[in-house]
Amino acid sequence: MPITSAIKGLQSIRSMQNVSKSGIPNKEESDFIKLYMFEKERTRLKSEEIRILLRLEFIQGRLREIQKYNEEKAGEMHNPEQPEASNKKTAEVKSDFKIMSIDY
Repeated sequence: MPITSAIKGLQSIRSMQNVSKSGIPNKEESDFIKLYMFEKERTRLKSEEIRILLRLEFIQGRLREIQKYNEEKAGEMHNPEQPEASNKKTAEVKSDFKIMSIDY
């Protein structure tokens, strides 16, 4: 005697969750859909490439500015005569000012 019942119930209902077949069989794939999807992906990748190139250009410019600044400061550190000249200039500037008291 079989254990399963012969009465159909919820177990025998076939829903889309239980079906393992694709809605579109492989034989009926449309080349137009593939072309459309590839075109969409291509335009998305092109715009992403443009954004990355603009960002790269900005980064490279900033790196050049930093390198130039580092080279200038390294040159000043290796040449000790220039800082003394700048100290003399600041001393001269300070001597030009006069201090005056203001009565209120």
